[in-house]
Amino acid sequence: MANLKEIKLKIGSVKNTQKTTKAMKLVSSAKLTRTRQLSEQARSYAVKINDVLSDIAARVSMAHEGGNISKAFISNDNPKTVDIVFVTADKGLCGGFNMATIKTVSKLIAEYEAKGTKVRLRAAGRKGVDFFSFQGVALEQKVSDLSSAPEYDRAAEFIHAVVEDFRNEVTDKVVVVYNGFLNMLTQEIRVRDLLPISLDLVDVKNPESMLDIEPDDDEEVLNELTDKYIDFNMYYALIDSLAAEHSARMQAMEAATKNAKEKVNSLTVEYNKARQAAITTELIEIISGVEALK
Repeated sequence: MANLKEIKLKIGSVKNTQKTTKAMKLVSSAKLTRTRQLSEQARSYAVKINDVLSDIAARVSMAHEGGNISKAFISNDNPKTVDIVFVTADKGLCGGFNMATIKTVSKLIAEYEAKGTKVRLRAAGRKGVDFFSFQGVALEQKVSDLSSAPEYDRAAEFIHAVVEDFRNEVTDKVVVVYNGFLNMLTQEIRVRDLLPISLDLVDVKNPESMLDIEPDDDEEVLNELTDKYIDFNMYYALIDSLAAEHSARMQAMEAATKNAKEKVNSLTVEYNKARQAAITTELIEIISGVEALK
C-alpha cells in the first residue's frame, strides 16, 4: 500500500485538475452562449439569402432555353475532381469532436476514390491539418487560426480560391464537412454540397418572386448573390462548428470534473485506510514494547 505522503500528493494533484476542468467548463459555457447567439443570427440571414438566391436562379433558368444557366447551378453526378473543405477545432480537450469530422472526411475520400474521382483537401483548423499532415496526405489549402475565431472577411478569403478553381473548371464539385451544433448535448456531422448549388427544391415553372427587379438585371444579381451565398455558407459552417466545439468541450470537461471527484473520493478512502493501518501498526509496536518490558 502506498504511503500517506504519496496518497496525499495524489489527492492534491487530482483536486487541482478538478479545479482546472471545472474552470474550463465554465469558460466553454460562456463562449457557447455568445457563439449560439451569432449562430442564430447567421442562420436567419442564411435562410433568407438561400430563398432569394433560389428565386433569382429560378427566374434566370426560365429565361434560358433548357434551363441553361451558370455552371454553379448545373448538377454534376460524375465529377472528375472534388474539393473537400472541412472544419475542425484548433484546440483539443473536446472529446471525439474532431475525430468525428476526420473520420467522415476519410470516408468521403475512400468513396470518391473508389469511383475514380480525384480528391483535394482544404482544411480549416489545426487538429485536422495536423492529422492529415501526419498521415502524409497533401492539403491543397490549410489555415490554423480561423475556426477558433471566425470572421466573415477571412472566411470569404479562404473560400475564394475554392470558388476560383470551380469556375475555372479545375474542380467539378465542392463539399463542406463540419461537426455542427444540434443541441447542448449533441453535435451532428454535416456534409453539404457547396458547389454546384442544387435547385432541385425550387419550382422553376411558376416561381413567385419576392423581388421586384428588371429581368435584364437577373443574371448580374444572381452572380452577386452566388458569391454572397458561398461566402456566407462558409462563414456559417465556421460559426456552427465553433458552437459545437464549445458544447463538446463543455461536456468533456464536465465528465472530467466528475471523474476527478470520484478519483478524489477513492484516494481519500485509500488514504484513510493507510492512515488507520499506520495507527494500528504503531499501537501494536507500543503494546509489544510494553509487553517486552514486563
